[in-house]
Amino acid sequence: MKFHYLASLTLLALPLSVQAIEPGPSSKAQQETENWLGLQVHGQAASPTVQRATLAERELALQRLLESKKFAIPEKFGEDGASAGSGGSK
Repeated sequence: MKFHYLASLTLLALPLSVQAIEPGPSSKAQQETENWLGLQVHGQAASPTVQRATLAERELALQRLLESKKFAIPEKFGEDGASAGSGGSK
């Protein structure tokens, strides 16, 4: 019975021994990415000129969206020649 209590306490204390990753970027590339994302979020590099789409541009975008909805997504993708020529070996 004593073993069960000891095992339970050990399992309960296990998450306390895990250390989290330190906050902040871990590499130079990650730091640069976070800087770019910060510029986006805070709008520091935003253009002072407001950009608006013309009526023709909006119409074309809507037509593109409607055209993309014409083709149904199949339930299952088969190997009926759709992947032929993809370079994979069989």
